[in-house]
Amino acid sequence: MTKDVLATFPAIEIKKDESLSHYTNTKTGGPADYVAFPKSISETKALITYANDQHLPLTVIGNASNLIVKDGGIRGLTIILTRMNQIHASENKVVAEAGAAIIATTKVACGASLTGLEFAAGIPGSVGGAIFMNAGAYGGEMSEVVETVTVLTPTGQLKTLDHAELDFGYRHSSIQDYDDIVVSVTFGLKAGNQTKIQARMDELNTLRAAKQPLEWPSCGSVFKRPTGYFTGKLIHDAGLQGHKIGGAEVSKKHAGFIINVDHATATDYMDMIHYVQKVVFERFGVHLQTEVRIIGEDVAQNLFKI
Repeated sequence: MTKDVLATFPAIEIKKDESLSHYTNTKTGGPADYVAFPKSISETKALITYANDQHLPLTVIGNASNLIVKDGGIRGLTIILTRMNQIHASENKVVAEAGAAIIATTKVACGASLTGLEFAAGIPGSVGGAIFMNAGAYGGEMSEVVETVTVLTPTGQLKTLDHAELDFGYRHSSIQDYDDIVVSVTFGLKAGNQTKIQARMDELNTLRAAKQPLEWPSCGSVFKRPTGYFTGKLIHDAGLQGHKIGGAEVSKKHAGFIINVDHATATDYMDMIHYVQKVVFERFGVHLQTEVRIIGEDVAQNLFKI
């Protein structure tokens, strides 16, 4: 595959046996066989077609902020979309490519005096990832501001989904159900006062910095909010803040975060997630479901021992 993929796409940067710890917000993750960094929809479509023709497993990720890649890494071809990052404002709309940072998108909206995206001013993810999981914060969600989403299907067909077709729910969109790949999003916003928009964004970023361990690598909010409970309080009341497994620690600043304090591995993260789930269930009878997306393979075990 080496000569074929590199020769087929000389204009696209492609890396072999690349550690995904260089790209995840946790600074963990094993190697990908091949990682490609397309800069356009046409390049992404060509890579998808190639993977299908060559019968290669295909994985697509964005900013990898709410993601854990297992230590065994990812086989086949991994596409990272962060170089598809163009953002444009026109009238009452902002159009952003999937790899654009949500934070950058909110700044463009503010610069155009468009209101509606302030809640997302500090979300450390990509536009595509935010749509994938209907990201939200401070009372707002992507579902409230998305008009249409352009996707590439697993077979490489380009199509546009309207709001109803996206089937938004709590940390859910139809993108999760059909393996579509987000390539562009149109946000429908309202005209506003730029000074007030910026002030609200600054206020929320100040709150975020005060409450969340932004100074440490992490995958953001690890668990979904159980009905009738607050995740952070459950973990706090279970006495788990500060608990360490390997280099992973339940944050003392915000119990809903697991931070990388000492060269943690993805296995450390997985072990901590399972431990927190076990203790919280034993103490309160509540099963915490993961919000973070977990992909990749476990480290291969040597089955032959001498």
